[in-house]
Amino acid sequence: MTERPDPVAIARRIVQRRDQLGLSEWMLAYRANMAPAYLRQLLQAGPELDPEAFVRIASALGTTWPELLSGHRPDAPPGQSDAAPHPLLLHLSEPQCWDLIGTHGVGRIGLPVGPAPLVLPVNYTVDARTIVYRTAPRGAAAPAEGSPASFQVDHIDDRRSQGWSVLILGEAHHIDDPDEQRRLSALPGTTPWAGGARPLWVRIRPGEVSGRRIGTG
Repeated sequence: MTERPDPVAIARRIVQRRDQLGLSEWMLAYRANMAPAYLRQLLQAGPELDPEAFVRIASALGTTWPELLSGHRPDAPPGQSDAAPHPLLLHLSEPQCWDLIGTHGVGRIGLPVGPAPLVLPVNYTVDARTIVYRTAPRGAAAPAEGSPASFQVDHIDDRRSQGWSVLILGEAHHIDDPDEQRRLSALPGTTPWAGGARPLWVRIRPGEVSGRRIGTG
């Protein structure tokens, strides 16, 4: 049996999305090609009144009708669920941090680029308690030799409202030795997800490693 859409929940999502975009009721109605009075009627009566009109509303809001219907999207950023009851914030030891980072994955590199720090996702590999990644020599993720850098990786469990985060502060160094580059290229996680020519190898040597885990009591 198909569950009937909840018109109250759908109307709430439409209003929330409209407010996020900074649209007035009149502007949303204009984008959806309908009168404001009819828009209000739709929000009160629900999608069974005019399903095609709700598809137009979703398009005007830059989203899809299934997303408005369910309140979920497959590519939504993590952490949209409510906090768990009785949450606990636990500090992790350095060995625990390295264990969570694993051998390779995707994290975020932070570099001191003016006028504000730049944070970019990179796929990384771990080599002798250092972080290694590849990038383009003049790319946004290419640090100057010896510049300060931060590296952060995390995991979020939306269903349980739990997760962990590891932060590494250190220095970025270029790896220029061809033999070392060949050795590193055999490790998992060193092929850039972004593709293209990315011959610059970067190693982050940690000066400080810290981590936190959010659990429940």
